Amino acid sequence: TEKFKRLKKEGNDFVKMGEYEEAANKYSECMKLNTEECTVYTNRALCYLKLCKYEEAKRDCDHVLQIEDSNIKAFYRRALAYKGLQVRKRNMAGI
Repeated sequence: TEKFKRLKKEGNDFVKMGEYEEAANKYSECMKLNTEECTVYTNRALCYLKLCKYEEAKRDCDHVLQIEDSNIKAFYRRALAYKGLQVRKRNMAGI
């Protein structure tokens, strides 16, 4: 649990600095230690949204909602992911 806490804190620090790729990597390491901790999934989803990786963000939010079906952050970030995917689809249609 100490390693998990340290990795999560490092991920949070990267988010504060706007280093979303590095933060996502730290949260991914956390998940190897604990797959049930929802906050690392919603945090990584935030990173993926910032990196325009909408499918990955949606997947993380779906995972959280299977564990906690009323997680507000997961609902909100999944909605943002869907919005990003829709915008991308419209843009592709115009090309």
